[in-house]
Amino acid sequence: MRNLDELRRGIDEIDRQVIELLNKRAELAKEVGEVKREKGLPFYVPEREAEILAKLEELNKTYGVLPPESIRAIFREIISACRALEEPTKVSFLGPCATFTHLAALKHFGTSSDLRPMTSITDVFEEVDKGRVDYGVVPVENSIEGIVNYTVDMFLDTELKICGEIFVPVNLHLLSQEISLDKIERVYSHRHAIAQAKKWLTENLPEADIVEVSSTAKAAELSSEEKKVAAVASEAAALLYDLNILEKNVQEISRNFTRFFVVGKRDSDTPTGNDKTSIMFSAKHTSGSLFHALKPFALYDVNLTKIESRPTKKRPWEYVFFVDIDGHKTETRVRKALEEVAADTSFMKILGSYPKGFKG
Repeated sequence: MRNLDELRRGIDEIDRQVIELLNKRAELAKEVGEVKREKGLPFYVPEREAEILAKLEELNKTYGVLPPESIRAIFREIISACRALEEPTKVSFLGPCATFTHLAALKHFGTSSDLRPMTSITDVFEEVDKGRVDYGVVPVENSIEGIVNYTVDMFLDTELKICGEIFVPVNLHLLSQEISLDKIERVYSHRHAIAQAKKWLTENLPEADIVEVSSTAKAAELSSEEKKVAAVASEAAALLYDLNILEKNVQEISRNFTRFFVVGKRDSDTPTGNDKTSIMFSAKHTSGSLFHALKPFALYDVNLTKIESRPTKKRPWEYVFFVDIDGHKTETRVRKALEEVAADTSFMKILGSYPKGFKG
């Protein structure tokens, strides 16, 4: 067995090689950026990045020491840093910082991107629509609470496209300046987080006042300013506001995810083989119209992964359907199904085709 000094020398040598290779990669990325700038091509191409990460995961299986989520996290930062050499990616997100939407933006675009918190979903869309940022990140669905209606409604009012999706696990912790539970007299959090942590709070802090605030990040901010209080929030909030984690994972359901959309002015042009397409449509006001609208998906063996109805807000009792399907809009079976759906509905809009998000 090698001694500690030998092992450390081995690590130092590998680190030297990694630095050398990272800089070689960065030089190539700069050249790529110059070519893209000359040809007017987009700097961020979601299908290309999805392809890179998928190949790296497959390559990692040969070695098998690092888990796939670690490979994705490491190379997401490498890609982010290299992309910043081409052109820093400007991204608006539903703020404030240290919310789960902020975590989603970091997970997808990396820390080298220019991330800008917004106060509303409307503002996120508007920043992208007016060209002040390149992309936006907004919540669309929680595995417990369901759809975020306001995000879905925004696609009726804008021409922005869905160009990516992100899944973030909702891990909630009890954060405080204090170092023990017996000091806590009040707990702040967003109403959804309070609902998810209600059982733990009832059992462990039955006498504490539970106070709803605008976000988990706001709860952490208040906890950093007040004594004898705590927040139910994320680990990122603990780091940002220098709080102690008194208890980890106070949420009742462990497998709780929030899904986010990346919105931009273009979606993915090229299939990756692991894609999703989102559409909206309104059925005609005739008997069996919804059945006929959905029939092409069965006819062409296209799997529906989600269907949700929303009022159009234009006329009473008129609805629009939000639908997710497996596959890319350019694939023959998907294209034919969508053509028939368009022909048999009063309105249809393709919101975008994009690589499926990684649930890790």
